[in-house]
Amino acid sequence: MKKKNTDSLQQELMDSPDLTQFLSQNQEQFVNKNVAELLNHLFEKKNISKAALAKQSGMSEIYLHQIFAGRRNPSRNRLLCLCYGLDASVEETQELLKRCGKAQLYPKLKRDAIIYYGLLHKLDLFEINDKLFDENEETLF
Repeated sequence: MKKKNTDSLQQELMDSPDLTQFLSQNQEQFVNKNVAELLNHLFEKKNISKAALAKQSGMSEIYLHQIFAGRRNPSRNRLLCLCYGLDASVEETQELLKRCGKAQLYPKLKRDAIIYYGLLHKLDLFEINDKLFDENEETLF
């Protein structure tokens, strides 16, 4: 089935007299919010061990394994830490945040602009945390 863009899906929803029918006809269009599945897919694309990912993400291996097993649902900050650990691109990070139902990075917010810059310029998580702290913004962990 062809993917519909958000605008066309929204218009179809507005024009639909029957919600049940709309949902049934568009099951394939809805984003998957299974965090573990999305992270596993991104993890498989990268050449990194889970031990290294835990270290580079600033979290314990136990917590990381719980996330990847679907037993924990990470916060937006933890997802961002994982994106840094996975050396994810800005696009991969934005897509992960969106599909997990979290707010995407918004460069008009100072904190998000700092995080965005770090992803774009491949800074490590600890450098970004230091920059957030220096700018009196909430750190990622």
